[in-house]
Amino acid sequence: MGYRYYICDVFTDRRFGGNPLAVLPSASGLGDAQMLQIAREFNFSETTFVLPAEQGHTRKVRIFCPTAELPFAGHPNIGTAFVLAATGELGELGPSTRIVFEELAGPVPIRIEAAAGAPTRCELTAPEPLSLGASYPADAVARALSLTPAEVSVATHPPQIASVGLPFLFVELTGRPALARARIDPAGFDALEAGGPELAIHAYVRSADDFDVRARVFVPVGEDPATGSANCALAGMLTLLDPLSDGELRWRIAQGVEMGRPSTLHACAEKRDGRIVSTRIAGASVMVSEGTIEVD
Repeated sequence: MGYRYYICDVFTDRRFGGNPLAVLPSASGLGDAQMLQIAREFNFSETTFVLPAEQGHTRKVRIFCPTAELPFAGHPNIGTAFVLAATGELGELGPSTRIVFEELAGPVPIRIEAAAGAPTRCELTAPEPLSLGASYPADAVARALSLTPAEVSVATHPPQIASVGLPFLFVELTGRPALARARIDPAGFDALEAGGPELAIHAYVRSADDFDVRARVFVPVGEDPATGSANCALAGMLTLLDPLSDGELRWRIAQGVEMGRPSTLHACAEKRDGRIVSTRIAGASVMVSEGTIEVD
């Protein structure tokens, strides 16, 4: 049986930038094992499978990486909303259309901005409140990134786990030269993960150019060009740690530059009475290709 799919690049307005995503907009009939096989076939960081809603929202969405299902991720939500909007699955679009995806992590609200009936940008609200987890020694994190301990900044926070639905280890570096030099050290990653879950490291620097933050996200087997859930959590954590902030803080974030897949992410966090009440991530997407995948 054939299933229609679309491939888009997310967090970019140019093809072959951003983070690629495969979307199957009508995935009814596929089982868990088949979804995993299809995700492996595309071999992107994530593939999404769209199903009829079960809880009264817009659609149910399942997100698979090549090895497992994920409860939530940023660029799959942004890209799936874009594909459904661009292909007419959501009907006529106004200047702002609100939808909700049902996912393992919970309902994910998404606002679709459109011009002349075509989607221009999508913004999601994270399904879980910001949570902070364990911190890690700066020297151990530096080794995992092939850097020296002096290149890890602990002025704002130590290397620390944070999550709004998917956890990441956040580490601030001292400058763009350190960010550019960062490379995966497999032995260093193994040492960090000893006795714990697999980590993804979000390394970032404050920026004074067209962006507020420049970031890279590393996993043991590679690098991610645009990570919405991570940058959403980063915005929440930095807003929480800012003693002078109240209300909304916005961050324009560059990622994927060193990979040749430049991405632009717009993050926002809202703080009230010393507590983060919401985090959001937004960006553009562009269609790349479409086709049919045959499934036995």
